[in-house]
Amino acid sequence: MLNKNIKFFTTGEFAKLCKVNKQTLIYYDQIGLLSPIMKDNKDYRYYSIAQYDFFSVIELLKALGMSLKEIQQYMADKSPENFLELMRQQKEIVTKKRRELEMIETIIDVKIESTAEALYLDFDSISIEHFPEETLYLSKNIEDSTEEQFVKAVSDFIDELDRSQLDTGYPIGGITKREQVLAGNYDNYCFLYMEQPQPREGHPYFKAIEGEFIIGYHVGPSTTLGETYERLFNVMQDKGYMLGQYVYEEYIYDAVIKNREEEYVTKIMMELVKI
Repeated sequence: MLNKNIKFFTTGEFAKLCKVNKQTLIYYDQIGLLSPIMKDNKDYRYYSIAQYDFFSVIELLKALGMSLKEIQQYMADKSPENFLELMRQQKEIVTKKRRELEMIETIIDVKIESTAEALYLDFDSISIEHFPEETLYLSKNIEDSTEEQFVKAVSDFIDELDRSQLDTGYPIGGITKREQVLAGNYDNYCFLYMEQPQPREGHPYFKAIEGEFIIGYHVGPSTTLGETYERLFNVMQDKGYMLGQYVYEEYIYDAVIKNREEEYVTKIMMELVKI
């Protein structure tokens, strides 16, 4: 018999309070996870306000990735000590997820900024600019690699960036040595790289050389890169410069933004030495 001095909730009322449908509560009762505090002689279910906190913990654990089976295992051995340990474990998970979300937010911010800037670039322009020293994270040496080896190197580098949480949202670029560029081997990269504006301790980095760079943009497939390089060499010589140690390439527009390779845009940055 119901105690009229205590407020009980029907299944529908309690479901509304918990912002779920009645079937969820019925299912929880069936699997023994959260049963009503009592049933009357007509088999109507009734819940108490005290069970709301119980339900909230179940939903919290579900949101953190625990399965109903795992939650049942905890509920079968409840104690203040076990609950405290469970909450500490879940806090560690939340902290890790928060870091991951912060990293994703940073990547999105970089993508927004770089794409917005690209909208106003003149891809026919060639300029000479002074670059400050930049910190890059490099792949293993890939010079003279076969096509198969290059594909694997790209995959390995992406995995490494992800595993080490070093994906900063900047494009993956390629570094080519001076001698390869002069020989016309524009895509014989020696390293892949990603810019690291805020280097983290415990990782080997490469400091891009500070100095003068000539910058140009190649529109189209990599097979026609030589045409843009020739334009850059002509301007370089007219301005009294020679090629420095390295050339850096990275996509401005790639398959993420454009459907056709003919519309891809590659940014070329060549180190300069004054003659």
